[in-house]
Amino acid sequence: MLEKLKLPAGVSVAAKALCVVGALLFSSSVQAAEANIAVAANFTSAMKRIASDFERETGHTLVLSFGSTGQFYAQIKNGAPFAALLAADDETPYKLEKEGLAVAGSRFTYATGRLVLWSAKPGYVDDRGDILKNAGFDRIAIANPKLAPYGAAAFEVLDGMGLRSRIISKVVEGNNITQTYQFVATGNAQLGFVALSQVFENGAFTSGSGWLVPAALHQPIRQDAVLLNNGRSNPVALALLKYLQSDKAGAVIRALGYER
Repeated sequence: MLEKLKLPAGVSVAAKALCVVGALLFSSSVQAAEANIAVAANFTSAMKRIASDFERETGHTLVLSFGSTGQFYAQIKNGAPFAALLAADDETPYKLEKEGLAVAGSRFTYATGRLVLWSAKPGYVDDRGDILKNAGFDRIAIANPKLAPYGAAAFEVLDGMGLRSRIISKVVEGNNITQTYQFVATGNAQLGFVALSQVFENGAFTSGSGWLVPAALHQPIRQDAVLLNNGRSNPVALALLKYLQSDKAGAVIRALGYER
């Protein structure tokens, strides 16, 4: 709360008004703050919407970085100034806690991802994934399984179907799920395993054709968030992690193809 301003006698009304405005701006700057947040590439669309709502409601600022969870893990170990991590898996936040780089007990699952075999071409991918068995394509895009959990899930599917050896020579590997999607969207690969959230909204594919991979064919893609040591006393990071668990954020997450 602002204290009543005491100004010397004889100060003009205009000067008094400027002082009041300045005090208000100072108060606002004290209350508003920012936080650097590392976000898994697959969650880009959802996070941009959630961040917009969060900033509008709180007045805070989020500085978002999007990339692969594996790369973020390496950066955090090397001292990157992130306040929180929204990972594409549950293993990385767990490791960060165990290694003393994240606040113990702060982990939670903010979304569960779904994997889809997708092509930018309508009618190209059938709804059972039989195109994989036919192998009638030149290139298939898959994210680096060492860095991206969606890539690891894709290879798990191929192994379960007994197709890895037949397809491996046709794989174009993306550094993260965003680059993998771009390979397919631009036609550099005829199809690829991407996050459902990249090609889905409100119950339907936004373009092209795809096969929603049954969840039973790979380990669950549980995406956990965790408060990092740099964010321990950052009110914006704390508020964001709480907001991610709200019904409003949950509605955005589900609309973009995740389970909650």
